[in-house]
Amino acid sequence: MKRKLLSIAAVLCFIAGAKAQISYGFKAGATFPKMTASLGSVSVSTESSTSFYLTGYLDAPLANNFSIQPGLSLQGKGGKGLTLIDFEELGNKVKLDLMYLELPVNFVYSIPTGNSGSVFLGAGPYAGLGLSAKAKAENVKIDVGFGDNKLKRFDAGINFLAGYRLSNGFLINGGYGLGLVDMAGAEGGSLKNRVFSIGIGYQL
Repeated sequence: MKRKLLSIAAVLCFIAGAKAQISYGFKAGATFPKMTASLGSVSVSTESSTSFYLTGYLDAPLANNFSIQPGLSLQGKGGKGLTLIDFEELGNKVKLDLMYLELPVNFVYSIPTGNSGSVFLGAGPYAGLGLSAKAKAENVKIDVGFGDNKLKRFDAGINFLAGYRLSNGFLINGGYGLGLVDMAGAEGGSLKNRVFSIGIGYQL
């Protein structure tokens, strides 16, 4: 009986310790999205536009200096220099602003740099749901939307990130999102998201 109680106590201590190791973080910054379009063997990219992102996440250790970071993120995507088939009269000066709610799951490795903090590197998948899709050309604004014969609402891909976290919790980071889903669904061609980002944050 005593041995069982000790075993239960040890398990409870382990669980409590694991929970104590979980930390929470918040990141925000600028995104510089563009889109790549391909038709057959021809591939082109739009110009980069400017938007923003907001991300909340938790950091759960898996091993020494290695953790998993699931999160919830609001991501601005899109690009400049597009020609929309339904609005060809606007020419190729269209700026497409997309906003997504994403669920990233990153695997992060930290490299301590003494008492000052640590460098971190990471990568992982993400899945996103489009919230809005708007196009602008000079003084004209169009609600493009998602759905049939429009942009696909679902997006997914791979995130890459790197940065530096100070010992007091503040951090600076950069990232790249590689979209793998064809957003247009056009026969014989594809349109995919590409996003560079930079920002600051804090991890409790």
